[in-house]
Amino acid sequence: MEKITLPVEGMTCASCVTRVEKALKKVDGVTDAGVNLATESVTLTFDAAKADLAAAAAAVEEAGYRIVLPPGQAGGKTPPSQ
Repeated sequence: MEKITLPVEGMTCASCVTRVEKALKKVDGVTDAGVNLATESVTLTFDAAKADLAAAAAAVEEAGYRIVLPPGQAGGKTPPSQ
């Protein structure tokens, strides 16, 4: 199992958090999705052999939000510089 924390854009309330978590938990290989509204991020626990981050991002977009994927991931955009 692997863990990754990614930024999530577009969340404004607790209902948004619930929608993002539900969308991610439906993705094959994702075992847990902990969404934090205050930090606008999600920590995914997933099986790298099964889970596809691009599929996770697509599921979140379908729910009306956006995950910022690391550079090099299909469909992702580069996270802002720190």
